[in-house]
Amino acid sequence: MIFHKVFKIATFCFISLLLTNSLYANQGNSAESDTTNTIDQLILDRITVVGNPVWMSRIPGAASYVSAQQLQKQNYTDINRILRAISGINIQEEDGFGLRPNIGLRGAGVERSTKVNIMEDGILVAPAPYSAPAAYYFPNMGRISSVEVRKGSSQIKYGPNSTGGAINLISTPIPTELSGNAEVSVGERSANKLYANFGNRTGRFGYLVEVLQMGDDGFKKLDNDGDTGFILRDITGKFMVRSADNASIYQRLEIKVGYHEETSDETYLGLTRGDFENSPLRRYAASQVDQINVDQFQFSARHFALFSDNVDLTTTLYRQNVARAWYKLHDLDTSVPTVNNGNLSTILGNPDANPVEMGYLRGETSPDNALNVRNNSREYYSQGIQSLLGVNFDINSAKNQLEFGVRLHQDEEDRFQEQDGYRMQDGVMILTRAGVPGTQANRVGSATALSIFLQNKIELDRWTFKPGVRYENIWFTNRNYGSSDLERTGSNLNETKYTTHVFIPGIGITFQATDNLTLISGIHRGFSPPSPGSSSETVSESSINYELGARLANHLFQAEIIGFYNDYSNLLGSDLAAGGGGGSTAQFNAGEVEVYGLEVSAILDFADILNLSTVSLPFNANYTFTSATFQSDFASNFGPWGSVTKGDEIPFIPKHQFNAGISLDYKNFSTHLNSVYSPQIRTLAGQGAIQEQFSTDSYFLLDLSSSYGITSSIDIFMNVRNILNNTYIVSDRPSGVRPGLPRTVMGGVRYTL
Repeated sequence: MIFHKVFKIATFCFISLLLTNSLYANQGNSAESDTTNTIDQLILDRITVVGNPVWMSRIPGAASYVSAQQLQKQNYTDINRILRAISGINIQEEDGFGLRPNIGLRGAGVERSTKVNIMEDGILVAPAPYSAPAAYYFPNMGRISSVEVRKGSSQIKYGPNSTGGAINLISTPIPTELSGNAEVSVGERSANKLYANFGNRTGRFGYLVEVLQMGDDGFKKLDNDGDTGFILRDITGKFMVRSADNASIYQRLEIKVGYHEETSDETYLGLTRGDFENSPLRRYAASQVDQINVDQFQFSARHFALFSDNVDLTTTLYRQNVARAWYKLHDLDTSVPTVNNGNLSTILGNPDANPVEMGYLRGETSPDNALNVRNNSREYYSQGIQSLLGVNFDINSAKNQLEFGVRLHQDEEDRFQEQDGYRMQDGVMILTRAGVPGTQANRVGSATALSIFLQNKIELDRWTFKPGVRYENIWFTNRNYGSSDLERTGSNLNETKYTTHVFIPGIGITFQATDNLTLISGIHRGFSPPSPGSSSETVSESSINYELGARLANHLFQAEIIGFYNDYSNLLGSDLAAGGGGGSTAQFNAGEVEVYGLEVSAILDFADILNLSTVSLPFNANYTFTSATFQSDFASNFGPWGSVTKGDEIPFIPKHQFNAGISLDYKNFSTHLNSVYSPQIRTLAGQGAIQEQFSTDSYFLLDLSSSYGITSSIDIFMNVRNILNNTYIVSDRPSGVRPGLPRTVMGGVRYTL
């Protein structure tokens, strides 16, 4: 309660003060030109994790950037496909559209991206980044301008997770002049995308309005011909006001407000492997009422003050609310006499031993209440204030870029869930028991965190050193009211509180061996906190992480090769329904783990090599090798792990990944062909040969994107995903196997003002 009051007061004072300062600061010459461009770049450096979006040879640690031009050329709206172009990233596909991604970096767990710092414009965007970091909301990539990824030692300032790395999504910036864009595209299955933005900057004011709608009827085929698709809507507004160029202290305030809504007829129910072979796009009748609804609201106010050429301060106030209700088949009710096994994963894993249960899933008539459908209703909020002070100074010949940051953050997850009973009647589900809200989960998990970091980039001759330290102090509270106290009077309250704090040091070093060759090294501590609801024995995830590599860049090509080694003293597992667990979100100790690997990437333009002046033939490729093994024996109730033996490989971490793309740009025509190879992946912890019944399929995908400029303002384009129409299993969790996206064709027109 105290934090809420402080936050409200701070919000009012912060915005009032900053508006006053920005509006009435020294009223001098309002010409922008070079000054505005310089300030824009400096502000971008403060909210991004890579900084200036060019090949930066002196960045200590692996850094990747996907530009706005690349995103437009590929025209991807699936974050999974976008990130394939970056080495060191592990992805478990789920719905084929990338709406709820499962992303890990350098062998860190992929389950709902809980081990990655997902940010938008430098602000954490998971629904509750500390108390419930599972990414049940993810920014719509159709409105994202660029993507950056930071791995290794120099990303420790982007907590709370510091093992794998950080992904920062940069939203559409306010333009420097009057401009606008509009796009309309349609495709198979009534797929559609409608997008438009309009903005301007005049004198000391700027604004941007952005709207987006995306939809698809879905590629899976329900037994009763029901919907399996989705529809997303976003609206975003930005407003900027700044002081005059010659103000004694240059200031700028940018306010951003956004709203997102999603309705997806999506399920956790997959198929048996036998049914997948016969009809891979099938969905069982028992998933016909499954649907997720998400509403998200975001607000941020960012103030930038330039006190001198060497001192600046960036302060951001932010608030996010997410409401999500996923109504989906949970299990079969074993209190019904004909049901012997209620666990969906067990039933689908051994259908011959569960013929009655499989019949109900496929649409055969069942008794009343045989199918339990749970409304996983949750409300989240996250809010906070973060400030970053930048100071540049020289000590003799050493150039220093010091950053000092503080963040006070609070978030909360509120579960209030019920479960309904259904009867299957000739393929149609009929409600036979209405559940009471709160009887399946009635608890609130919250976290308050104080984070402080200090980092300095020191450039000395050919050397660049980037030492830093981060401090996290987190207060967790879990309040379980129980199923008998639906009014939350506290009559049967079970409350647990605990605190964790940690220092996270790290250093990255680069050496400019020649004009074209840069050597990279780094070491840092990895950390992830346990979530509320975990047992008292659960401790924080901890590791020591090393990297060593080189960058080579000249006028013809750029290449990078980095080896990494993550030595976990304790890995945390998460009991997520999305990962095949029970859905409590509690975390548990998995002991010592060893992860090592190699990341290789290269960029070149064949036109430069062949001395072709009229065309451009840019080519990019990346390869990742990862080995991730448990180093101790333990037993868990988490399905994909089970009983673990030392030497078992962690599931859903591919050993080899390869991605390559080539483009052809000639006058007004542009085309891009992208290829992805992923091997068979283990879906159950083990060692030796991968068992077919516990694996995904290996697959090779080709995507094509082409565009032609009819005029300077109008482009037409076409996108083909999975040109070869390959059918493949991407996952067998949480319940049964599921397919990747089949061949999908879309085309449209884009207008630029």
